[in-house]
Amino acid sequence: MSAPTPSNGARDSAAKTPDRTADKTPPKEPDETPAQTLAQPVTLPCGAVIANRIAKSATSEGLAAGSNHANGYHAALYARWGASGAGMIITGNVMVDRAHLERGGNIAIEGAQEDAAQAALAQMAEAANSGGAHVIMQLNHAGRQTPAAINPAPKSASPVPLAVGGKMFARPEAMEAEEIEDVIEAFVHAALVARGAGFDGVQIHAAHGYLVSQFLSPLSNRRSDAWGGGLMGRARLLMELVRRVRSACGVRFIVGVKLNSADFQRGGFSEDDSAQVGAWLEGAGADFIELSGGNYEQPRMMDIDRIDPLAATPKRESTKAREAYFLDFVPRLRKVTHLPIMVTGGFETAAAMQAAVKEEDIDFIGLARPMLTDPDAPLGLLSGETAALPPRPKLQLGRGFFGPLSAYSPIRDANAAAAQAWYFEQIYALASGEPPRRDLKPWKALLAYLKTEKKSVQALAARPRDL
Repeated sequence: MSAPTPSNGARDSAAKTPDRTADKTPPKEPDETPAQTLAQPVTLPCGAVIANRIAKSATSEGLAAGSNHANGYHAALYARWGASGAGMIITGNVMVDRAHLERGGNIAIEGAQEDAAQAALAQMAEAANSGGAHVIMQLNHAGRQTPAAINPAPKSASPVPLAVGGKMFARPEAMEAEEIEDVIEAFVHAALVARGAGFDGVQIHAAHGYLVSQFLSPLSNRRSDAWGGGLMGRARLLMELVRRVRSACGVRFIVGVKLNSADFQRGGFSEDDSAQVGAWLEGAGADFIELSGGNYEQPRMMDIDRIDPLAATPKRESTKAREAYFLDFVPRLRKVTHLPIMVTGGFETAAAMQAAVKEEDIDFIGLARPMLTDPDAPLGLLSGETAALPPRPKLQLGRGFFGPLSAYSPIRDANAAAAQAWYFEQIYALASGEPPRRDLKPWKALLAYLKTEKKSVQALAARPRDL
């Protein structure tokens, strides 16, 4: 900041007294704090202004067992996150096909909504909006990652089974062209239902190995028609979804995409593929891209690497140093798109979040699991009171052979399931109005989770899907 112009008397005085500071650099403006950086608003291409750079990323809730409709638990959970200070809140999986759930307790929007179901969605949106956040409904279709207990004949791009889970997932059937069109219409219908319920937008889930991701990957999409082959064909489903949702819901409705930076599998969806898809998404009408990575076979999104031939190269040292899992890919994506970019996973300190914004040119910091154990985390980060998030708990069933790095694949999978179950139990606590259960043992969480999932599948069977 320049100094005020001195009066004539001051100038005369200065002329008589040598200025010993003339050769020194003027005082610098105070450095911007991490809190100031994170508090900056972001304007999306559709015109929506997000109040700050912190976004609550999607976490599967599993609270809708039986009806697959939103309920009071969702309203209570999102009221808690609505008061968090986050500028944007993205819901967990809302499935567009009840026959292709990610788990039995998902919300599903399929066909015309009953008044009670629509009202419950509206209550959920209102609760999330209560603190001024923009609320985004994540839309998804599990494809071949639908548990066999829910669907023994799931649909996918091609009949390529998952290479994990034993009998947990059934061999999929390839979709006919008409079925692909049905899926597109289902996403558009769900987006319209979300808009009608008061949601500010939707996020199309094209990551983590679910249906849209299955179409993107050459490992799971071996089609030779217009929906497969080269990258343009494999990306056609995603582009059609973005274009048609945009067309149906209007220019002011937020349309985001969750996209893998890579599958982290040899021969799978690569960083080159992801960069090209990111460029196409801008032309298709997307408003932001959330970067993630991995799938059920290689769950890098949960900071887990499989130790078998499916695994690609280990996590880079630069990723470990910068905390976030997928920051290494941002420069490549930034070269081809001006869309706002959100990175979720791995952030631990406010300083690293600021560096990601200032040095890596990302727009949003995504927080998922940290907001399950500390739902007020954004408030602390935005006020400057929080310099670092609470340490991530060490969630494992044992050590050595019985730990997450076991040479025996089923034990590795059990450790991953226990960690995931532990976080699901935190969601159940928050939805019940209780504080997080940080002292919960992973093995107890796993047993409770398995019991809950069994009940949800039984409840699903008791209320068959209308065909």
